[in-house]
Amino acid sequence: MAEHKHGTMNIEPQEKTFDGFITTTKVVVGIVFVVLLIMAVFNS
Repeated sequence: MAEHKHGTMNIEPQEKTFDGFITTTKVVVGIVFVVLLIMAVFNS
């Protein structure tokens, strides 16, 4: 079995995926907030 040294793995693809997930989550939360705000203003 190959020797593994802690901290030598390239995690750049995982970091890019995580950053994309966080960005997408922020955008979706913002859109949902705006939609709920519009619904609250125009339905009351």
